[in-house]
Amino acid sequence: MSLALEDFLLRDLYVLVISTEHYHNSERLKEGITQVLTIINGQHQPWVNGQELLDDALQNKSSLPTGCRRIDVFLHGGLKKGHLTELVSPSSSGKTLICLRAASRVAKGWGKIIFLDSGNSFSSKRLAQFVTQTSDPSAYEVDKALQQVMNNIVCLSVFDIFTLFEVLHQLKNNLISQVDQHIRMIIIDSISSLITPILGGGGAQGHALMVSVGFLLKRLAHEHDICILVTNHMVAGEKGTSKPALGESWRGISHVRLLLTRDQARNISSMSVLRHPHMATGDRIEFEVQ
Repeated sequence: MSLALEDFLLRDLYVLVISTEHYHNSERLKEGITQVLTIINGQHQPWVNGQELLDDALQNKSSLPTGCRRIDVFLHGGLKKGHLTELVSPSSSGKTLICLRAASRVAKGWGKIIFLDSGNSFSSKRLAQFVTQTSDPSAYEVDKALQQVMNNIVCLSVFDIFTLFEVLHQLKNNLISQVDQHIRMIIIDSISSLITPILGGGGAQGHALMVSVGFLLKRLAHEHDICILVTNHMVAGEKGTSKPALGESWRGISHVRLLLTRDQARNISSMSVLRHPHMATGDRIEFEVQ
């Protein structure tokens, strides 16, 4: 397979990345395409711009609940529609639990959820527990609520970045054609496990793909008024400290970046603001998640 100039001009680059999987020289093709993405990303960074901020203000974007009242109050209503929210934490701090709670709550009263699972973290059993806790105690009402939640959550296993591109591109086409017009939230647990494997070696290709994923997620959120929630893990930093994975280039991509920690001894979690368009960095809340 060879690519002509018109392929880059007329075809979606994300589709080209996906299509290379079917050819014997796929690695060379991916390298060439990601070099093009590197140039594009250098000219057009996916950070929020003035027009997006103005559009958000004029549209008065609403929020979706997280399933934890204290977090919703802390975030002035919950997770903003039209925004990419990143939840960062060390392992075993409750990232997946919050993702599942949010999915359960939104699926129960707001609409459809796409849950992209990169580490077999999705648990129907936990969802059923959340529904039972928040539903009318009668068996009929619990079963009815549980059926609604399960029908509104689509869980897809995604184990590499090229599959992620393929899924997101299909979602974009479905949203444009209004096939999936009831999607309210996309959850990726975790984004870092998909991106980290392509960042090794210090080459530009992995970096270009990472930034392109961020840009695509922000476009989906902004253009279709969807709440997108992704999780990221922590890595060792300087002087024994921990820092979010994926480096400085990813740091500025999300609209909202929240740090989640957990005091195992007290069984108390805390959430701190690392980045937010309407909240001060360092704002913090403690809460308990069952």
